[in-house]
Amino acid sequence: MNFKYLIFLLFFIVSCVAPVDYKKDLVISETKFSNKGFALVYDESLNVNNYVSKKIDERSLILFQRNLKYGSTVKITNLLNGKNIIAKVGNNAKYPNFYNSVISRRISTEIDLNVDEPYVEIISLVSNNSFVAKKAKTFDEEKEVAEKAPVEGISINDLNSTSLEIKNKKKSKDKDINQFKYIIKIADFYFIDSAKTMKKRIIDELKIKNVKISKVSNNSFRVFVGPYKNINDLKSAYNIVSDLEFENIEIIKK
Repeated sequence: MNFKYLIFLLFFIVSCVAPVDYKKDLVISETKFSNKGFALVYDESLNVNNYVSKKIDERSLILFQRNLKYGSTVKITNLLNGKNIIAKVGNNAKYPNFYNSVISRRISTEIDLNVDEPYVEIISLVSNNSFVAKKAKTFDEEKEVAEKAPVEGISINDLNSTSLEIKNKKKSKDKDINQFKYIIKIADFYFIDSAKTMKKRIIDELKIKNVKISKVSNNSFRVFVGPYKNINDLKSAYNIVSDLEFENIEIIKK
């Protein structure tokens, strides 16, 4: 067979193959890391006094996230309106512990983020070794911390409810969503005794009084601090509990 003809035939076959939709094929079937918390929208003024140690191009889809490696692909969701976008983790940067990420202005605009309540969830998408394991203080009971958070419950409206009842429920729900009320989730434990030990440790070591335990499921007990109704109190408490050096402390909206 003529060599030039063979090259042409191969080129024709490749050209006929349907293009791959990479965004469609990028799934979250193997989630490595997720975290809910407040994002910091990058601005050049943040580089003053190293509040944020590195720069982000405001037009890019780049964010800083201390638990994820450079180049990791993530989905960042505005939890107040459900809008999300795919982004990339930039170079390792230092920024205040209270924030779970530093994001570009473009990301903030794309997900319509409220800068007064920038509540987001970051989920790592399928990639190899994207999570950065950190050394943390441990004690025997902490070995029982659940590796996976329980599935959140799904509420179903009563089919016999009247239109008025449904409207009233919606108004009440909207009011709750708009209210600033957050807790700081320390960890989920398999055993209640482990949760109680952690609660005592927080009270004794950190001198925080509003430490609570909630039963998430039959084998999951959550230790948390709060709730807090303004961002200043939330920040102060978070900065204190971060001394525990847990890998994935989260801020949860109540």
